[in-house]
Amino acid sequence: MAKVVRNARVTYNNVPTGNLELGKHLVYDDSATINLDNVPLNGGILIKAVALSVDPYMRLMMLSAEDTALNAKGMFLNAELSIFGYGIAAVLRSEVSNIRPGQYIHVDELEHAEYSVVTSMTGVRVVDRNTRLPWSVYAGAAGMTGQTAYFGWKEYAPVKKGSTLYVSTGGGAVGSMVIQLAKKDGLRVIASAGSREKVEFMKEVGADVAFNYKETPIREVLTKEGPIDIYWDNVGGDTLDAALENMSVGGTVIICGQIAGYDDDGVPAHRLMKMVYGDIHMVGFGFNNLEYKYLDEFYATIPPKLENGEFKFREEVYYSLEKVPEALFRILKGKNEGKCVVVLSDY
Repeated sequence: MAKVVRNARVTYNNVPTGNLELGKHLVYDDSATINLDNVPLNGGILIKAVALSVDPYMRLMMLSAEDTALNAKGMFLNAELSIFGYGIAAVLRSEVSNIRPGQYIHVDELEHAEYSVVTSMTGVRVVDRNTRLPWSVYAGAAGMTGQTAYFGWKEYAPVKKGSTLYVSTGGGAVGSMVIQLAKKDGLRVIASAGSREKVEFMKEVGADVAFNYKETPIREVLTKEGPIDIYWDNVGGDTLDAALENMSVGGTVIICGQIAGYDDDGVPAHRLMKMVYGDIHMVGFGFNNLEYKYLDEFYATIPPKLENGEFKFREEVYYSLEKVPEALFRILKGKNEGKCVVVLSDY
């Protein structure tokens, strides 16, 4: 007898204008079913979601066709489409020669549904778990957010012992990993976040100067503690301006994200001419474009350091697909206390 089961998912409901609102823009839908034995694979794989990463960039995908300039993914909002993001899944059936049932995979663009069929193997990789870390960590610090920090740092940071790095949102999943990578390479680190708890965490992971930008002006700190040789930007807008004003000649700006503008049409920076007369280099990147170069090195290096405590991380774990909208809402408001992950199954 064919096995037909529920296949709940989180779908777009309508295009946000401004802030994301709970119960309005994302909808949990448990009405669908899937036949696990007979659903066509079309040369792909049938997977069961295990752990889903919830990240700020998801807000950028919640756009309409008119927002093509902002929508880097080219993904437009419609009511039939599930939200997607990085995640860990278990393979149930496979028509792909090098992926077998029973294996676990990471998927760069995993549908936020209990089950799904994946036909493109781009961004799909079998995960050989070499630690006792739970799968939630492999969706976070040992997954995309850790990879983003590691890949970007290895590829673009002009590492020089004793130079100064400034990291915005240093208490976040990516920023806190960047701090630790920089300290391992002998840099002096300035880091900012939006709560006292995150400031304490930044100090815990090694930041030399950690401050709450809501209590102390960014320019005041950077003027005193700078100049900056490297700025890792997760915010954009006026924070980017403040960093540019305090960059050393020949400095580097690494654009990882610009959350200040995710809820609207973007927040402009006004000090870009500093790049000209300051000989400042600026680069943006997406982690998946560097997987081919650093992924094996990352898996061999970072998860063991997370397991033995050499590298630290914090998680905010939810145990229901229905919690995805709440998790994203908390991230965008800066209320999360760790990397947001939704765990659906240990399988």
